[in-house]
Amino acid sequence: MSEHRASVHWSFSGADFRRGRYSREHTWRFDGGVTVPASPSPSVVPAPFSNPAGVDPEEAFVAAVASCHMLTFLHLASKRGFLVERYADDAVGVMTKNERGKYWVSRVSLNPEIVYGAGAAPTSEQIAELHHLAHEECFIANSIRTEVVVAERG
Repeated sequence: MSEHRASVHWSFSGADFRRGRYSREHTWRFDGGVTVPASPSPSVVPAPFSNPAGVDPEEAFVAAVASCHMLTFLHLASKRGFLVERYADDAVGVMTKNERGKYWVSRVSLNPEIVYGAGAAPTSEQIAELHHLAHEECFIANSIRTEVVVAERG
């Protein structure tokens, strides 16, 4: 078993808290020393109480899904002898209402563009299998109920 930690820090900045007129900007701190400015999405909490420059929780969720899939895919490709030279993904999360009328990230679409090294590029069937196995083995995908789909570009 392993533990993974993040610290979330927010402090009141002198507006009308009881009426919801306060900044939701905060920071995420990770054990490696990285601090990330965070904020709710302006589509959820309008400015000036949010900051579009900060990473919102929904973006972070999509990034975590995409990153985990990529890392698992790279591991599997390397074990099969394929050389991956570049992997880029423009992942998209979609929020919808669930059966209780609550918003949730119901779908994450992964759109990787992968460049393979010369010589032993996988076939389209092998690529599909690698993505399937990456999804099956990804820690984050195994932790969620959101639908994750892969549509490789290129």
